[in-house]
Amino acid sequence: MTTPTPRTSDAPGLARATRDAEDFEGQYVSKLVDRWDQLIDWDRRRTGEQDFFAELLREAEAGRVLDVAAGTGYHAVTLAQQGFDVTAADGSAEMIARTRRNAERRGLSFPAVQADWRKLGEHIDQRYDAVVCLGSSLPHLFQETDRRAALAAFYEALNPGGMLIVDHRNFDAIRQHRYSSSGNYYYCGTGANVSVAHIDDQLCRFQYDFADGSTHHLEVYPILSDELSALLIDTGFDTVQQFGDFQESYDADAVDFVIHVARKQ
Repeated sequence: MTTPTPRTSDAPGLARATRDAEDFEGQYVSKLVDRWDQLIDWDRRRTGEQDFFAELLREAEAGRVLDVAAGTGYHAVTLAQQGFDVTAADGSAEMIARTRRNAERRGLSFPAVQADWRKLGEHIDQRYDAVVCLGSSLPHLFQETDRRAALAAFYEALNPGGMLIVDHRNFDAIRQHRYSSSGNYYYCGTGANVSVAHIDDQLCRFQYDFADGSTHHLEVYPILSDELSALLIDTGFDTVQQFGDFQESYDADAVDFVIHVARKQ
């Protein structure tokens, strides 16, 4: 999944998140990383996306792409297969190791680095035509100062006119206690049941119940669509377009994910 890494636990009764923005590394336990590709189901995810991101990047004439939330490498690998010059980054060493293995299995090789978003420039010194931050990764930042710092780092990594694609779960609906997941997008695997164990305006705790009886939790900040769009404009992006489940026209109460496409001036 992401940078920074979310909090996880096997215990069903979690205390409220402490939201320590410094506590990133090691939060993705190995056994959850081992299940991540099972949660995604690469084949079903590709069917659901229908090359949506590749088409956006081609329309923007993007060649060099930085995936800052590579996770186990689904988008980095897929975009590399489609001819893009990809660099992968993630805050989790476990995830980056899995990205490299998934790329190697498909005969691919591209740079893959562990990187804290707020210090992205220390790890990434090149400029890109596009930055993608997918899989509802940005919400792992609980503090607005950190969200602003991350978006500023993404902006800095872009060439003039470059494109940022960032998404999140439909927290507008979730915060109104209308969580639903079609299973058709992003997390398409059938080996786990995903539910919301807790939601308020500062914390969303997802619960993953696996067929073997194990349970994992991930805690994120439930960012609203307009809230993220405003942050993007404040960062300096001059246009922000929203899509719901890969459609420009969508029912804001019904979609699983909201995608923001922003352009650098």
